[in-house]
Amino acid sequence: MVFIYDLLRTLIQIYSYAIIAYILMSWFPNARETSIGQFLAKICEPFLEPFRRFIPPLGMIDISPIVAILTLNFATYGLQAIFRMLI
Repeated sequence: MVFIYDLLRTLIQIYSYAIIAYILMSWFPNARETSIGQFLAKICEPFLEPFRRFIPPLGMIDISPIVAILTLNFATYGLQAIFRMLI
């Protein structure tokens, strides 16, 4: 049971890092057109899209990825609570 929790927590952490890398790629010209940028877009955009629909950008700053990462962190805390109840 602990293995499943550790695996899920690690996957959520890796996905958070992928979102951060994808957002940082927007600072560099043509970085999102590379194969890595396209791969990150395929895995990150479906998760970021609902946040972007509800959270408008503040000027030129898009804060929806911050909210998305916070949501992933809350999911980690929720998983931790669920697994503590199960154990």
